[in-house]
Order: sequence, then C-alpha cells, then structure tokens
Amino acid sequence: MNRRFAAFAALAIPLLLSACASVGGPTVKIDVDPGADFSRVRTYSWVARPDGGTPLMQQRIVDGIDARLQAKGWRLAPNGDIHVSAHVSSTEKESQSAYYSRVGYLGWGGFGPPAPNTAAPTDTYEIGTLVVDMVNAQSKRSAWRGTASGTLHDDPAQMNALLQSALDKMFAGFPPGSK
Repeated sequence: MNRRFAAFAALAIPLLLSACASVGGPTVKIDVDPGADFSRVRTYSWVARPDGGTPLMQQRIVDGIDARLQAKGWRLAPNGDIHVSAHVSSTEKESQSAYYSRVGYLGWGGFGPPAPNTAAPTDTYEIGTLVVDMVNAQSKRSAWRGTASGTLHDDPAQMNALLQSALDKMFAGFPPGSK
C-alpha cells in the first residue's frame, strides 16, 4: 500500500506542480506572414520602443528582445533588414466570486420562496499585453507579430519573471522555419 502511494505521489506531485506553475502564466500568440523569408535576415533596427509601463520595464523589454534576436545571429544596425516595434498596454478587469449564504428554499418544508443571494465580492486585477511587430524594411510588409498577455503584479521581481517567461515563449520557435 505504501509503495503504491509513493509511486502515485512520485508521478502526481510533479504533474500538479507543473500545472500550478502554468496557471497565471503569460498567454502567447504568434502570427507570421507565410511569404516572409527569414533566412536572409541578418540585421534589425528598432523603430518604436515600448511606450507603456515603467521606464525600467521598457528597458527590460528592449534588452530581452535584443538578447533573443542576437542569440539567433541577428545584429542591431541603424537600417536593419527588419524593423522591430514593441507596444505595451494594460486593462483593468474584474472578477466576481459568487457564493450563497443560504441553500434551498425558505419555510413551508422547503416549498417556499428561494433563499436570497448574498452580493458577490468583486476583485480587480490588471492584464498587461506586450505586442512585438516585425516589418520587412524593403517591402514594408508585416512579417511577424508576437503578443503576450498576463496578469500584472506589483512586485518587480514577479513582473520580470513574467516578462522573461513571455519572451521565452514568444521567441521559442523563432525565426519561423528554423529548427
């Protein structure tokens, strides 16, 4: 019995922890122009740096994107093959946790009017979105777009971890067609 439980726990606990780690993580979406040829791209330039968030977060975004592009062999140049822009926005959302103070019906042996509901508490939170666009400098056609969104935190360390996770997901298969 104890061996079965130990084997179950050895399998279930890492699975549970990985599921918990993914909850609240950034949602990343990528859109690519199927006609874009990234095999010839060697340089990039910034045309619009992030304009939302704090100056430190803006710099972290630029540094994070630079690091990932340069890891792919691209280099920053004044008139690059690809023009990069990044935009940041945030939206306040509300969630309600419904609960009931009474169950069933009032009076007459359960055949009376329904029990009144208690007002649901409302929690507000902020969703941040990062959009990274890449445009071919010669054709002026959009080549690639990555978006990442997630729940923002007050703690700078948590925000940096969220950003790094989003950028890792965003640039995981970059450039398109690479192995």
